[in-house]
Amino acid sequence: MHQNPFIPIKSQKNIGDTSMKIGLTYSDVLLVPRRTPLKSRSEADTTSYFTKKIILKTPLVSANMATVTEHKMAIAMAREGGIGTIHQFGSLEDQVEQIKKVKKSTCYIIENPVSISTNLTIEEASDIMHEKEVTSLLVMQGEDLVGIFTSRDYLFEEDLTKKVYEVMTPKDKLITAPYGVSLNEAKRILHESRIEKLPLLENNRLRGLITTQDIKKLEYWPNATRDSKGRLMVAAAVGVKDTIEKARALIEAGADCLVLDVAHAHSDLVIEKLKELKRNFSIEVVVGNIATPQAAQDLIDAGADGLKVGIGPSPVCTTRIVAGSGVPQLTAIIDVVSVAKRYNIPVTADGGVKYSGDIAKAIAAGASTVFSGSLFAGTDEAPGMILLKNGKRYKKYHGSASYESSHKRAELKDKRKIEKRLSTFVEGVSTLVDYKGPVADVIDNMARGLRSGMSYCGAKTIKEMQENAQFIQITSAGWAESMSRGNKVSE
Repeated sequence: MHQNPFIPIKSQKNIGDTSMKIGLTYSDVLLVPRRTPLKSRSEADTTSYFTKKIILKTPLVSANMATVTEHKMAIAMAREGGIGTIHQFGSLEDQVEQIKKVKKSTCYIIENPVSISTNLTIEEASDIMHEKEVTSLLVMQGEDLVGIFTSRDYLFEEDLTKKVYEVMTPKDKLITAPYGVSLNEAKRILHESRIEKLPLLENNRLRGLITTQDIKKLEYWPNATRDSKGRLMVAAAVGVKDTIEKARALIEAGADCLVLDVAHAHSDLVIEKLKELKRNFSIEVVVGNIATPQAAQDLIDAGADGLKVGIGPSPVCTTRIVAGSGVPQLTAIIDVVSVAKRYNIPVTADGGVKYSGDIAKAIAAGASTVFSGSLFAGTDEAPGMILLKNGKRYKKYHGSASYESSHKRAELKDKRKIEKRLSTFVEGVSTLVDYKGPVADVIDNMARGLRSGMSYCGAKTIKEMQENAQFIQITSAGWAESMSRGNKVSE
């Protein structure tokens, strides 16, 4: 007699069991307005944590997607108080170079300024300036600083075969300062001497460089996310292949945080890789994606410094359709936070955000930051060209598990163009998103919406918002009513 293969599902897993948990997402709820002490929404402080140590003035993180975050996006995000995550879908060398560009973009002291030897020609030196995207070069003879070469030194020079030492400003005419000089003292020297570059010396050896442009950048973006040296902070994504080798290269390049990014991070392999990262490096590691309390517990036990929540909420992710698996995003956040808050581990909500009100709901539910690709994919800083279709402007947006992303990764791996269609399993799609202009405008709109949500919760801080927040579940008619008067928030 054959055993019946259709074994009944027991307990609350039974489809007919009325105790089955209901999953909710952003459009299923609203925040209940509370009495507020704020006289203006601008009083709300959006400062929050991305990891146990990394603080963001604006709790927004750009996703590690090939059509979202490279150095231009990461720079813009950090300047506006958020942080960007450099994607891992190119070569390791390219990812390293992207991180270096972010770290060099703004800093108080340039610790390893670009230098050249005295025997280079003007043409050779100018080529290096263009390649490195700098406006000056320090001229060295061995370990000794002998001068500085700037674009002004050859502005009207016709003979580009001349040696650099013939036109540079020699050391005896340079204004220098001791290494360790304060920012205010450096500003005074630069102003009084009417110079733009200030070499820093220690025991007559070059130790760094301060420029007026970098000081101006420090003051122009007062809320920027910076490290202890004044450089913009940046995160870098790694997977479960060659994790340690890649992490070492990314950390040496200047990455401030690693994002161990896997579609289903509640796995033995991810836990093993996380433990290896924490054993080998003293760097913050955010791990995702997950959607359950048990996943949070297991990854925290393995050493996670932050958790990334979201299984299938992204508009370019088809996991819930293809695999039939996932948890609606608001419920996933609440479940993960129920564990993470006991250990003071920040949670970032990844995916599903369409409006600034969704950001307010995610953070009110316990998330510390919001991680997104769709919010930023259509901006100037996102990789890719602006496309014109039917009179409207768009940019391409690929899901990380889409066919297009898989095809590009295969081409990079093989280092050749692949014409034929690959046989590959996908859990994502590609689409066009509306062109949105500068990402700073998007960030500003999202932050304004969050501050407004905080005001409605009667909260001056993120912590107060999470303590005060009350949700009310709404019907589809309630959501339609929310959208019925042309009050759709800008995406």
